[in-house]
Amino acid sequence: MRRALLWLAIVTGTTGASAQESPASTAAPPPGAADTVYLSPLVTDANAQDPYAEPAAKSTIGRDAIDLFGGQNLDDALRATPGTFTRDSPQNPGIAVDIRGMEGSGRVTMTIDGVRQNFRFTGHEAQGFTYVDPALLAGVDVSRGATSGAAGAGALAGAANFRTLAPADVLRDGANAGGFVGVSWGDNGGGFAPVAAGAVRTGAWSFLAAASRRSPDDYGNGKGQTVPYTGQDLRSGLLKAEFRPSDAHRLALGAVLYDNDFIANSYDQTIGSRQFTANYAYTPGGHAVDLRVNAYRSDVRMKYGTSPTLPNGGSGAGRRIEDTGTGFDATNTTRLGEHLSSTYGVAYFHDDVDSINSAVAPGFGVNPSGENSIASAFSDTTLRYGITDTILGLRYDRYHVEGSGSVTAGNPLGMPAGRYAVDRSGGAFNPSLTFAVTPLPWLQPYLRWSRTFRPPTVSETLMGGDHPADGGPTQTFYPNPFLKPEKSRGWELGVNVGTDRVLRSDDRLRAKVTVYRNAVDDYVTATFAPAGGAFFGNNPGTSIVKGVEVEGGYDAGFAFANLTYSHTDSDLKSQVNGLGAQSYLPDEVYGATLGARLAERRLTIGARWSKVSRSFIGEENAYGANRPWEPGYDLVDLFANYVFDSGLELRANVANADDTVYTPALSTPAAGTSVETGRGRTWSLTAKYTF
Repeated sequence: MRRALLWLAIVTGTTGASAQESPASTAAPPPGAADTVYLSPLVTDANAQDPYAEPAAKSTIGRDAIDLFGGQNLDDALRATPGTFTRDSPQNPGIAVDIRGMEGSGRVTMTIDGVRQNFRFTGHEAQGFTYVDPALLAGVDVSRGATSGAAGAGALAGAANFRTLAPADVLRDGANAGGFVGVSWGDNGGGFAPVAAGAVRTGAWSFLAAASRRSPDDYGNGKGQTVPYTGQDLRSGLLKAEFRPSDAHRLALGAVLYDNDFIANSYDQTIGSRQFTANYAYTPGGHAVDLRVNAYRSDVRMKYGTSPTLPNGGSGAGRRIEDTGTGFDATNTTRLGEHLSSTYGVAYFHDDVDSINSAVAPGFGVNPSGENSIASAFSDTTLRYGITDTILGLRYDRYHVEGSGSVTAGNPLGMPAGRYAVDRSGGAFNPSLTFAVTPLPWLQPYLRWSRTFRPPTVSETLMGGDHPADGGPTQTFYPNPFLKPEKSRGWELGVNVGTDRVLRSDDRLRAKVTVYRNAVDDYVTATFAPAGGAFFGNNPGTSIVKGVEVEGGYDAGFAFANLTYSHTDSDLKSQVNGLGAQSYLPDEVYGATLGARLAERRLTIGARWSKVSRSFIGEENAYGANRPWEPGYDLVDLFANYVFDSGLELRANVANADDTVYTPALSTPAAGTSVETGRGRTWSLTAKYTF
């Protein structure tokens, strides 16, 4: 790593010296490249709101940051965001976002273009996955802590929205037709991955179509050992249409299609995801109305084939889980004079879960069928006076869970044996208060207090059945219709820094620092009864989660540096791996990206360093050679790209350049082996032509 950074410093210093003498240093970016807004080394996503200007713990991952990691690894891009991590599964391509050590079961709202992703199953994995193709993303917006608007309904720790490409992301300014075609190749099992997108604008209408294909093989770790069952066969596509009859009206329709085949949790799996959206905006330009109405439908289906490792193909063969979700939200902003504005609205979503646990016992097993819904009314009222902003947030969420099942005698919760039914509702009032001050144009400190809650899910409330003997010791699972919602209350102290022309006429400096402390009550984990059997239960007492998050950087045009840091301290009850998974973040996570722009800023070269400290896994998960702490690790990645006048872009990435042997923190072991699961040194090359 020292050699890589020394080499980069020499290149950066050389270009810096020449840039001060040459007018080429202020040359405009090549055609099609956007101005750098968020200090990103490549192309910036100009559609996202500037996170450095908001008094909240928010971050934006642009398309450029996704490309920085080879364009195919969302886990690494999310883990490079302060306070944000993922439950890594080398065999399951789904994304499970962890914010401040809380993950799964809706603690973090995950959405695709605003569509709730509530698909989850109970097993040796995260308690919920989002399936989306990184090649078709425009960016990811992350909100940590209490989240305003529709995304905050029922969310305990934050939200992550995966934004797919829209016509505006593909069409150049003023163009009526355009698109791109690209192909990536990677060694270490990567193979070829083509992608194409095209958009047209005719009158008031705009249309977009995009498609992607990727079929990587098993990859190797730093020792050259194959990490088994890490291949997949992914096919995905997008269809978008927008209608703008005037500046006041906008209607957008979209479909996101995803199909993937892989082996995870010991079984061949097929995932099919269909996301449909209808969005309407009415913005007449006055003070009273700035309206947005969204409706959506989500259909995610998982099918189990046979197991390549268990006897007779495994007793779970034939499992099917389907989550059909529908929802809508409506939000309006009213401005009352110069100093007062209010954004208010309603949101509702409903999920219908239908499960068949195996071909042998279709109606009896750990993954239940049932329905759940949340309705929410919310508002955020901002008073701006002088150098101060005061934001009062009000939210009321009400949930409903229903379903039925069968429970055996002698269960630890004292339920009568036989059939039972659950029909539970509840609600909570969750306010927030933010006070921000802007004493200088470039400085904004703020203080925020908030409450959040997360209602129990169908999976937690209605779980039942037995663990199959062919996959380990038999274990009986029980429902818990008496679960209470999780609750969190706490504060954040933050500072935003944003200024230009610090050392040069064309440079910029951005930074965001957040210190937080949350008290969590009734935290839900798997609980084991003294007489045997397991169920999801509320832990007594209050748990404290606190930490520090830092992100930002300096961009001088010819060179740039981005820095991130997270410190997390949590005493949440640890989750037993095997019925869900523990979600403690590493104590410390560091990240640094350094780069230079050469050849009139057409060529970008750089290196990224990341350091993950040791991470606690819980005493319950320390067995055999394992310890309650997993070791930390350092990684170095290298990247370069060149943009031609013709619209051709060439990109090269080297992930894990030092070929470090490691297992990612918060990682699910690869089934059937004990090898380290961190990907070894991997080259990837991309050619993309924009027209």
